[in-house]
Amino acid sequence: MHSTEILKNHGIRLTETRQKILNTFLQSPEALSNEDIEKSLENLDRITLYRTLKTFEEKGIIHKIPNSGNSPMYAICQDNCTEHQHHDSHGHFHCLECGKTVCMDHTDVPGIKVPEGYKVEQKHLILEGKCDVCS
Repeated sequence: MHSTEILKNHGIRLTETRQKILNTFLQSPEALSNEDIEKSLENLDRITLYRTLKTFEEKGIIHKIPNSGNSPMYAICQDNCTEHQHHDSHGHFHCLECGKTVCMDHTDVPGIKVPEGYKVEQKHLILEGKCDVCS
């Protein structure tokens, strides 16, 4: 799907900056950090980037991947994610050597029984080690 269609389908106003940021995600085989996006797009205002990532996450276009570093990573969501409702229940692998993070789409996060009255809103499975290039 093209970036223009994705933005329209998620009810996001079309701007050149949003298209550039979304195209960066669509062209990347791995997850991206704020810094990765800043490096790939010249003259990008950090506040605009932060707001755009937040909007994309809220609307179900990207999902946040926590890691052991200070900066979270982001990756494109599956087609069935919607506003405020992510269905990306898959694992991620983070290389401790090169910093690459990839989605493991065919690795589901296992269900875990939580105490009565608790409600799980997000599940994360992060495997860390060395990727195929670094090992």
